[in-house]
Amino acid sequence: LVRTLAREAGAYDAIPTHLWAKGGAGAVELAQAVARCCADKSGAEGFRFLYDDSLSIKEKIETIAKQVYRAASVSYSEEAERKIEQFAANGWSSMPICMAKTQYSFSADPALKGAPEGFDLPIRDIRASLGAGFIYPLCGAMQTLPGLPTRPCFYDIDIDEDTGDIFGLF
Repeated sequence: LVRTLAREAGAYDAIPTHLWAKGGAGAVELAQAVARCCADKSGAEGFRFLYDDSLSIKEKIETIAKQVYRAASVSYSEEAERKIEQFAANGWSSMPICMAKTQYSFSADPALKGAPEGFDLPIRDIRASLGAGFIYPLCGAMQTLPGLPTRPCFYDIDIDEDTGDIFGLF
């Protein structure tokens, strides 16, 4: 029923997935449907990116803020401004942007529920994930998790064969 209603409403498709239960194998059909959708040029405009990679970092951020989140403006902290200049000088401007913001609102304010419009989106900091190949601005008070250690902790977990006690967990 969901799939039928989604298609009737204009969705390309609606694929049931079991990623949580089967890992990557549970999302193969979804991945194939996304690839078919992206390759399909029969739609009115076909697939297109929101912005061109040649835009500046600020232009990309502002495009996302205004066209997706409905912000009126974007403000940048001194730290964010400094890093944007540094990233551009390092030649990273062509990388895509992945905004890090609260999931509770289109704004950076988790208390501003619904779909607000006309707000300022504050960029507190900006970071680069060079291995993954993207830049991520931190909007408002958004925090990120610490990175993973270079040596996984499971190396230090073991079982004492004599007592059956597990050690190295904490």
